[in-house]
Amino acid sequence: MSILRRIFGRPDRGNAANEQVVRTFAIDPVTANAIERVIREGHCSCLASKTKKGNPSVPNLHNEFQDQSVPGWEKCVTLVQQAAKSNATILEPSADISPIELCSVVTMPREISSLESLRELRLYGSHLQRLPPEIGQLKSLANLDVYTSYSLHWLPYEITRCRQLRETRMSTRALYGNYKTRLPFPRLRDSIDTLTPETCSVCNKRFGNKKPQPYWTTLRIGTDNVPLLTHSCSTECTGSIPDAPEGFHTRPHKGGAGVGMPTLEY
Repeated sequence: MSILRRIFGRPDRGNAANEQVVRTFAIDPVTANAIERVIREGHCSCLASKTKKGNPSVPNLHNEFQDQSVPGWEKCVTLVQQAAKSNATILEPSADISPIELCSVVTMPREISSLESLRELRLYGSHLQRLPPEIGQLKSLANLDVYTSYSLHWLPYEITRCRQLRETRMSTRALYGNYKTRLPFPRLRDSIDTLTPETCSVCNKRFGNKKPQPYWTTLRIGTDNVPLLTHSCSTECTGSIPDAPEGFHTRPHKGGAGVGMPTLEY
């Protein structure tokens, strides 16, 4: 177990001089190693954009194309392929790919669906902006760590298919609809090609001639209440989406400034 120490100044009740207080925080070795590889700069500015009243303005939904010619992406694809061949139970790209190269990766490869044995997906400090819908095919996934991935504001609804997922670690203040930052959900109209899955997020059937309809919802995933982007093929599928936890917008919605912010801490 790695120990980090922080020194805080605290006024001494009996003297004008400050007394230094040392507080210790225990950090597991995996996180301690990941911290050394993280590049803090280069995240999006969604939380920094404010309205005249000082609240976060409605952000645009990240839909950037992944540049597949950059070394970081090519190495990430290779890493996933190798993990599939070896039936790996843990995937941690930052342990094998340089931080500079990983900064150019905005999503994980869709080949991630082949990782049938994967139990832990370690993406601490990534610059990811989204995870692919194929993450829903990770039937063995039990732990998802995207902590300090500050450009990642939501997860695909397909992650609800990961029935073994029990532990999540996320920077919840970066999530849409967070009760502290009150970052609004982006407005949804038509589906966006870079974000639309091949099948309905709810029933998992191909859309065929049906037009995918995107919606936001919030559900409990692992140990966090998480905003989810769903693409529905019908009103029936939209209607079958569970209600959000208490304090959140109850039913699937299209986002925008008019959607009420959560009233409870999560």
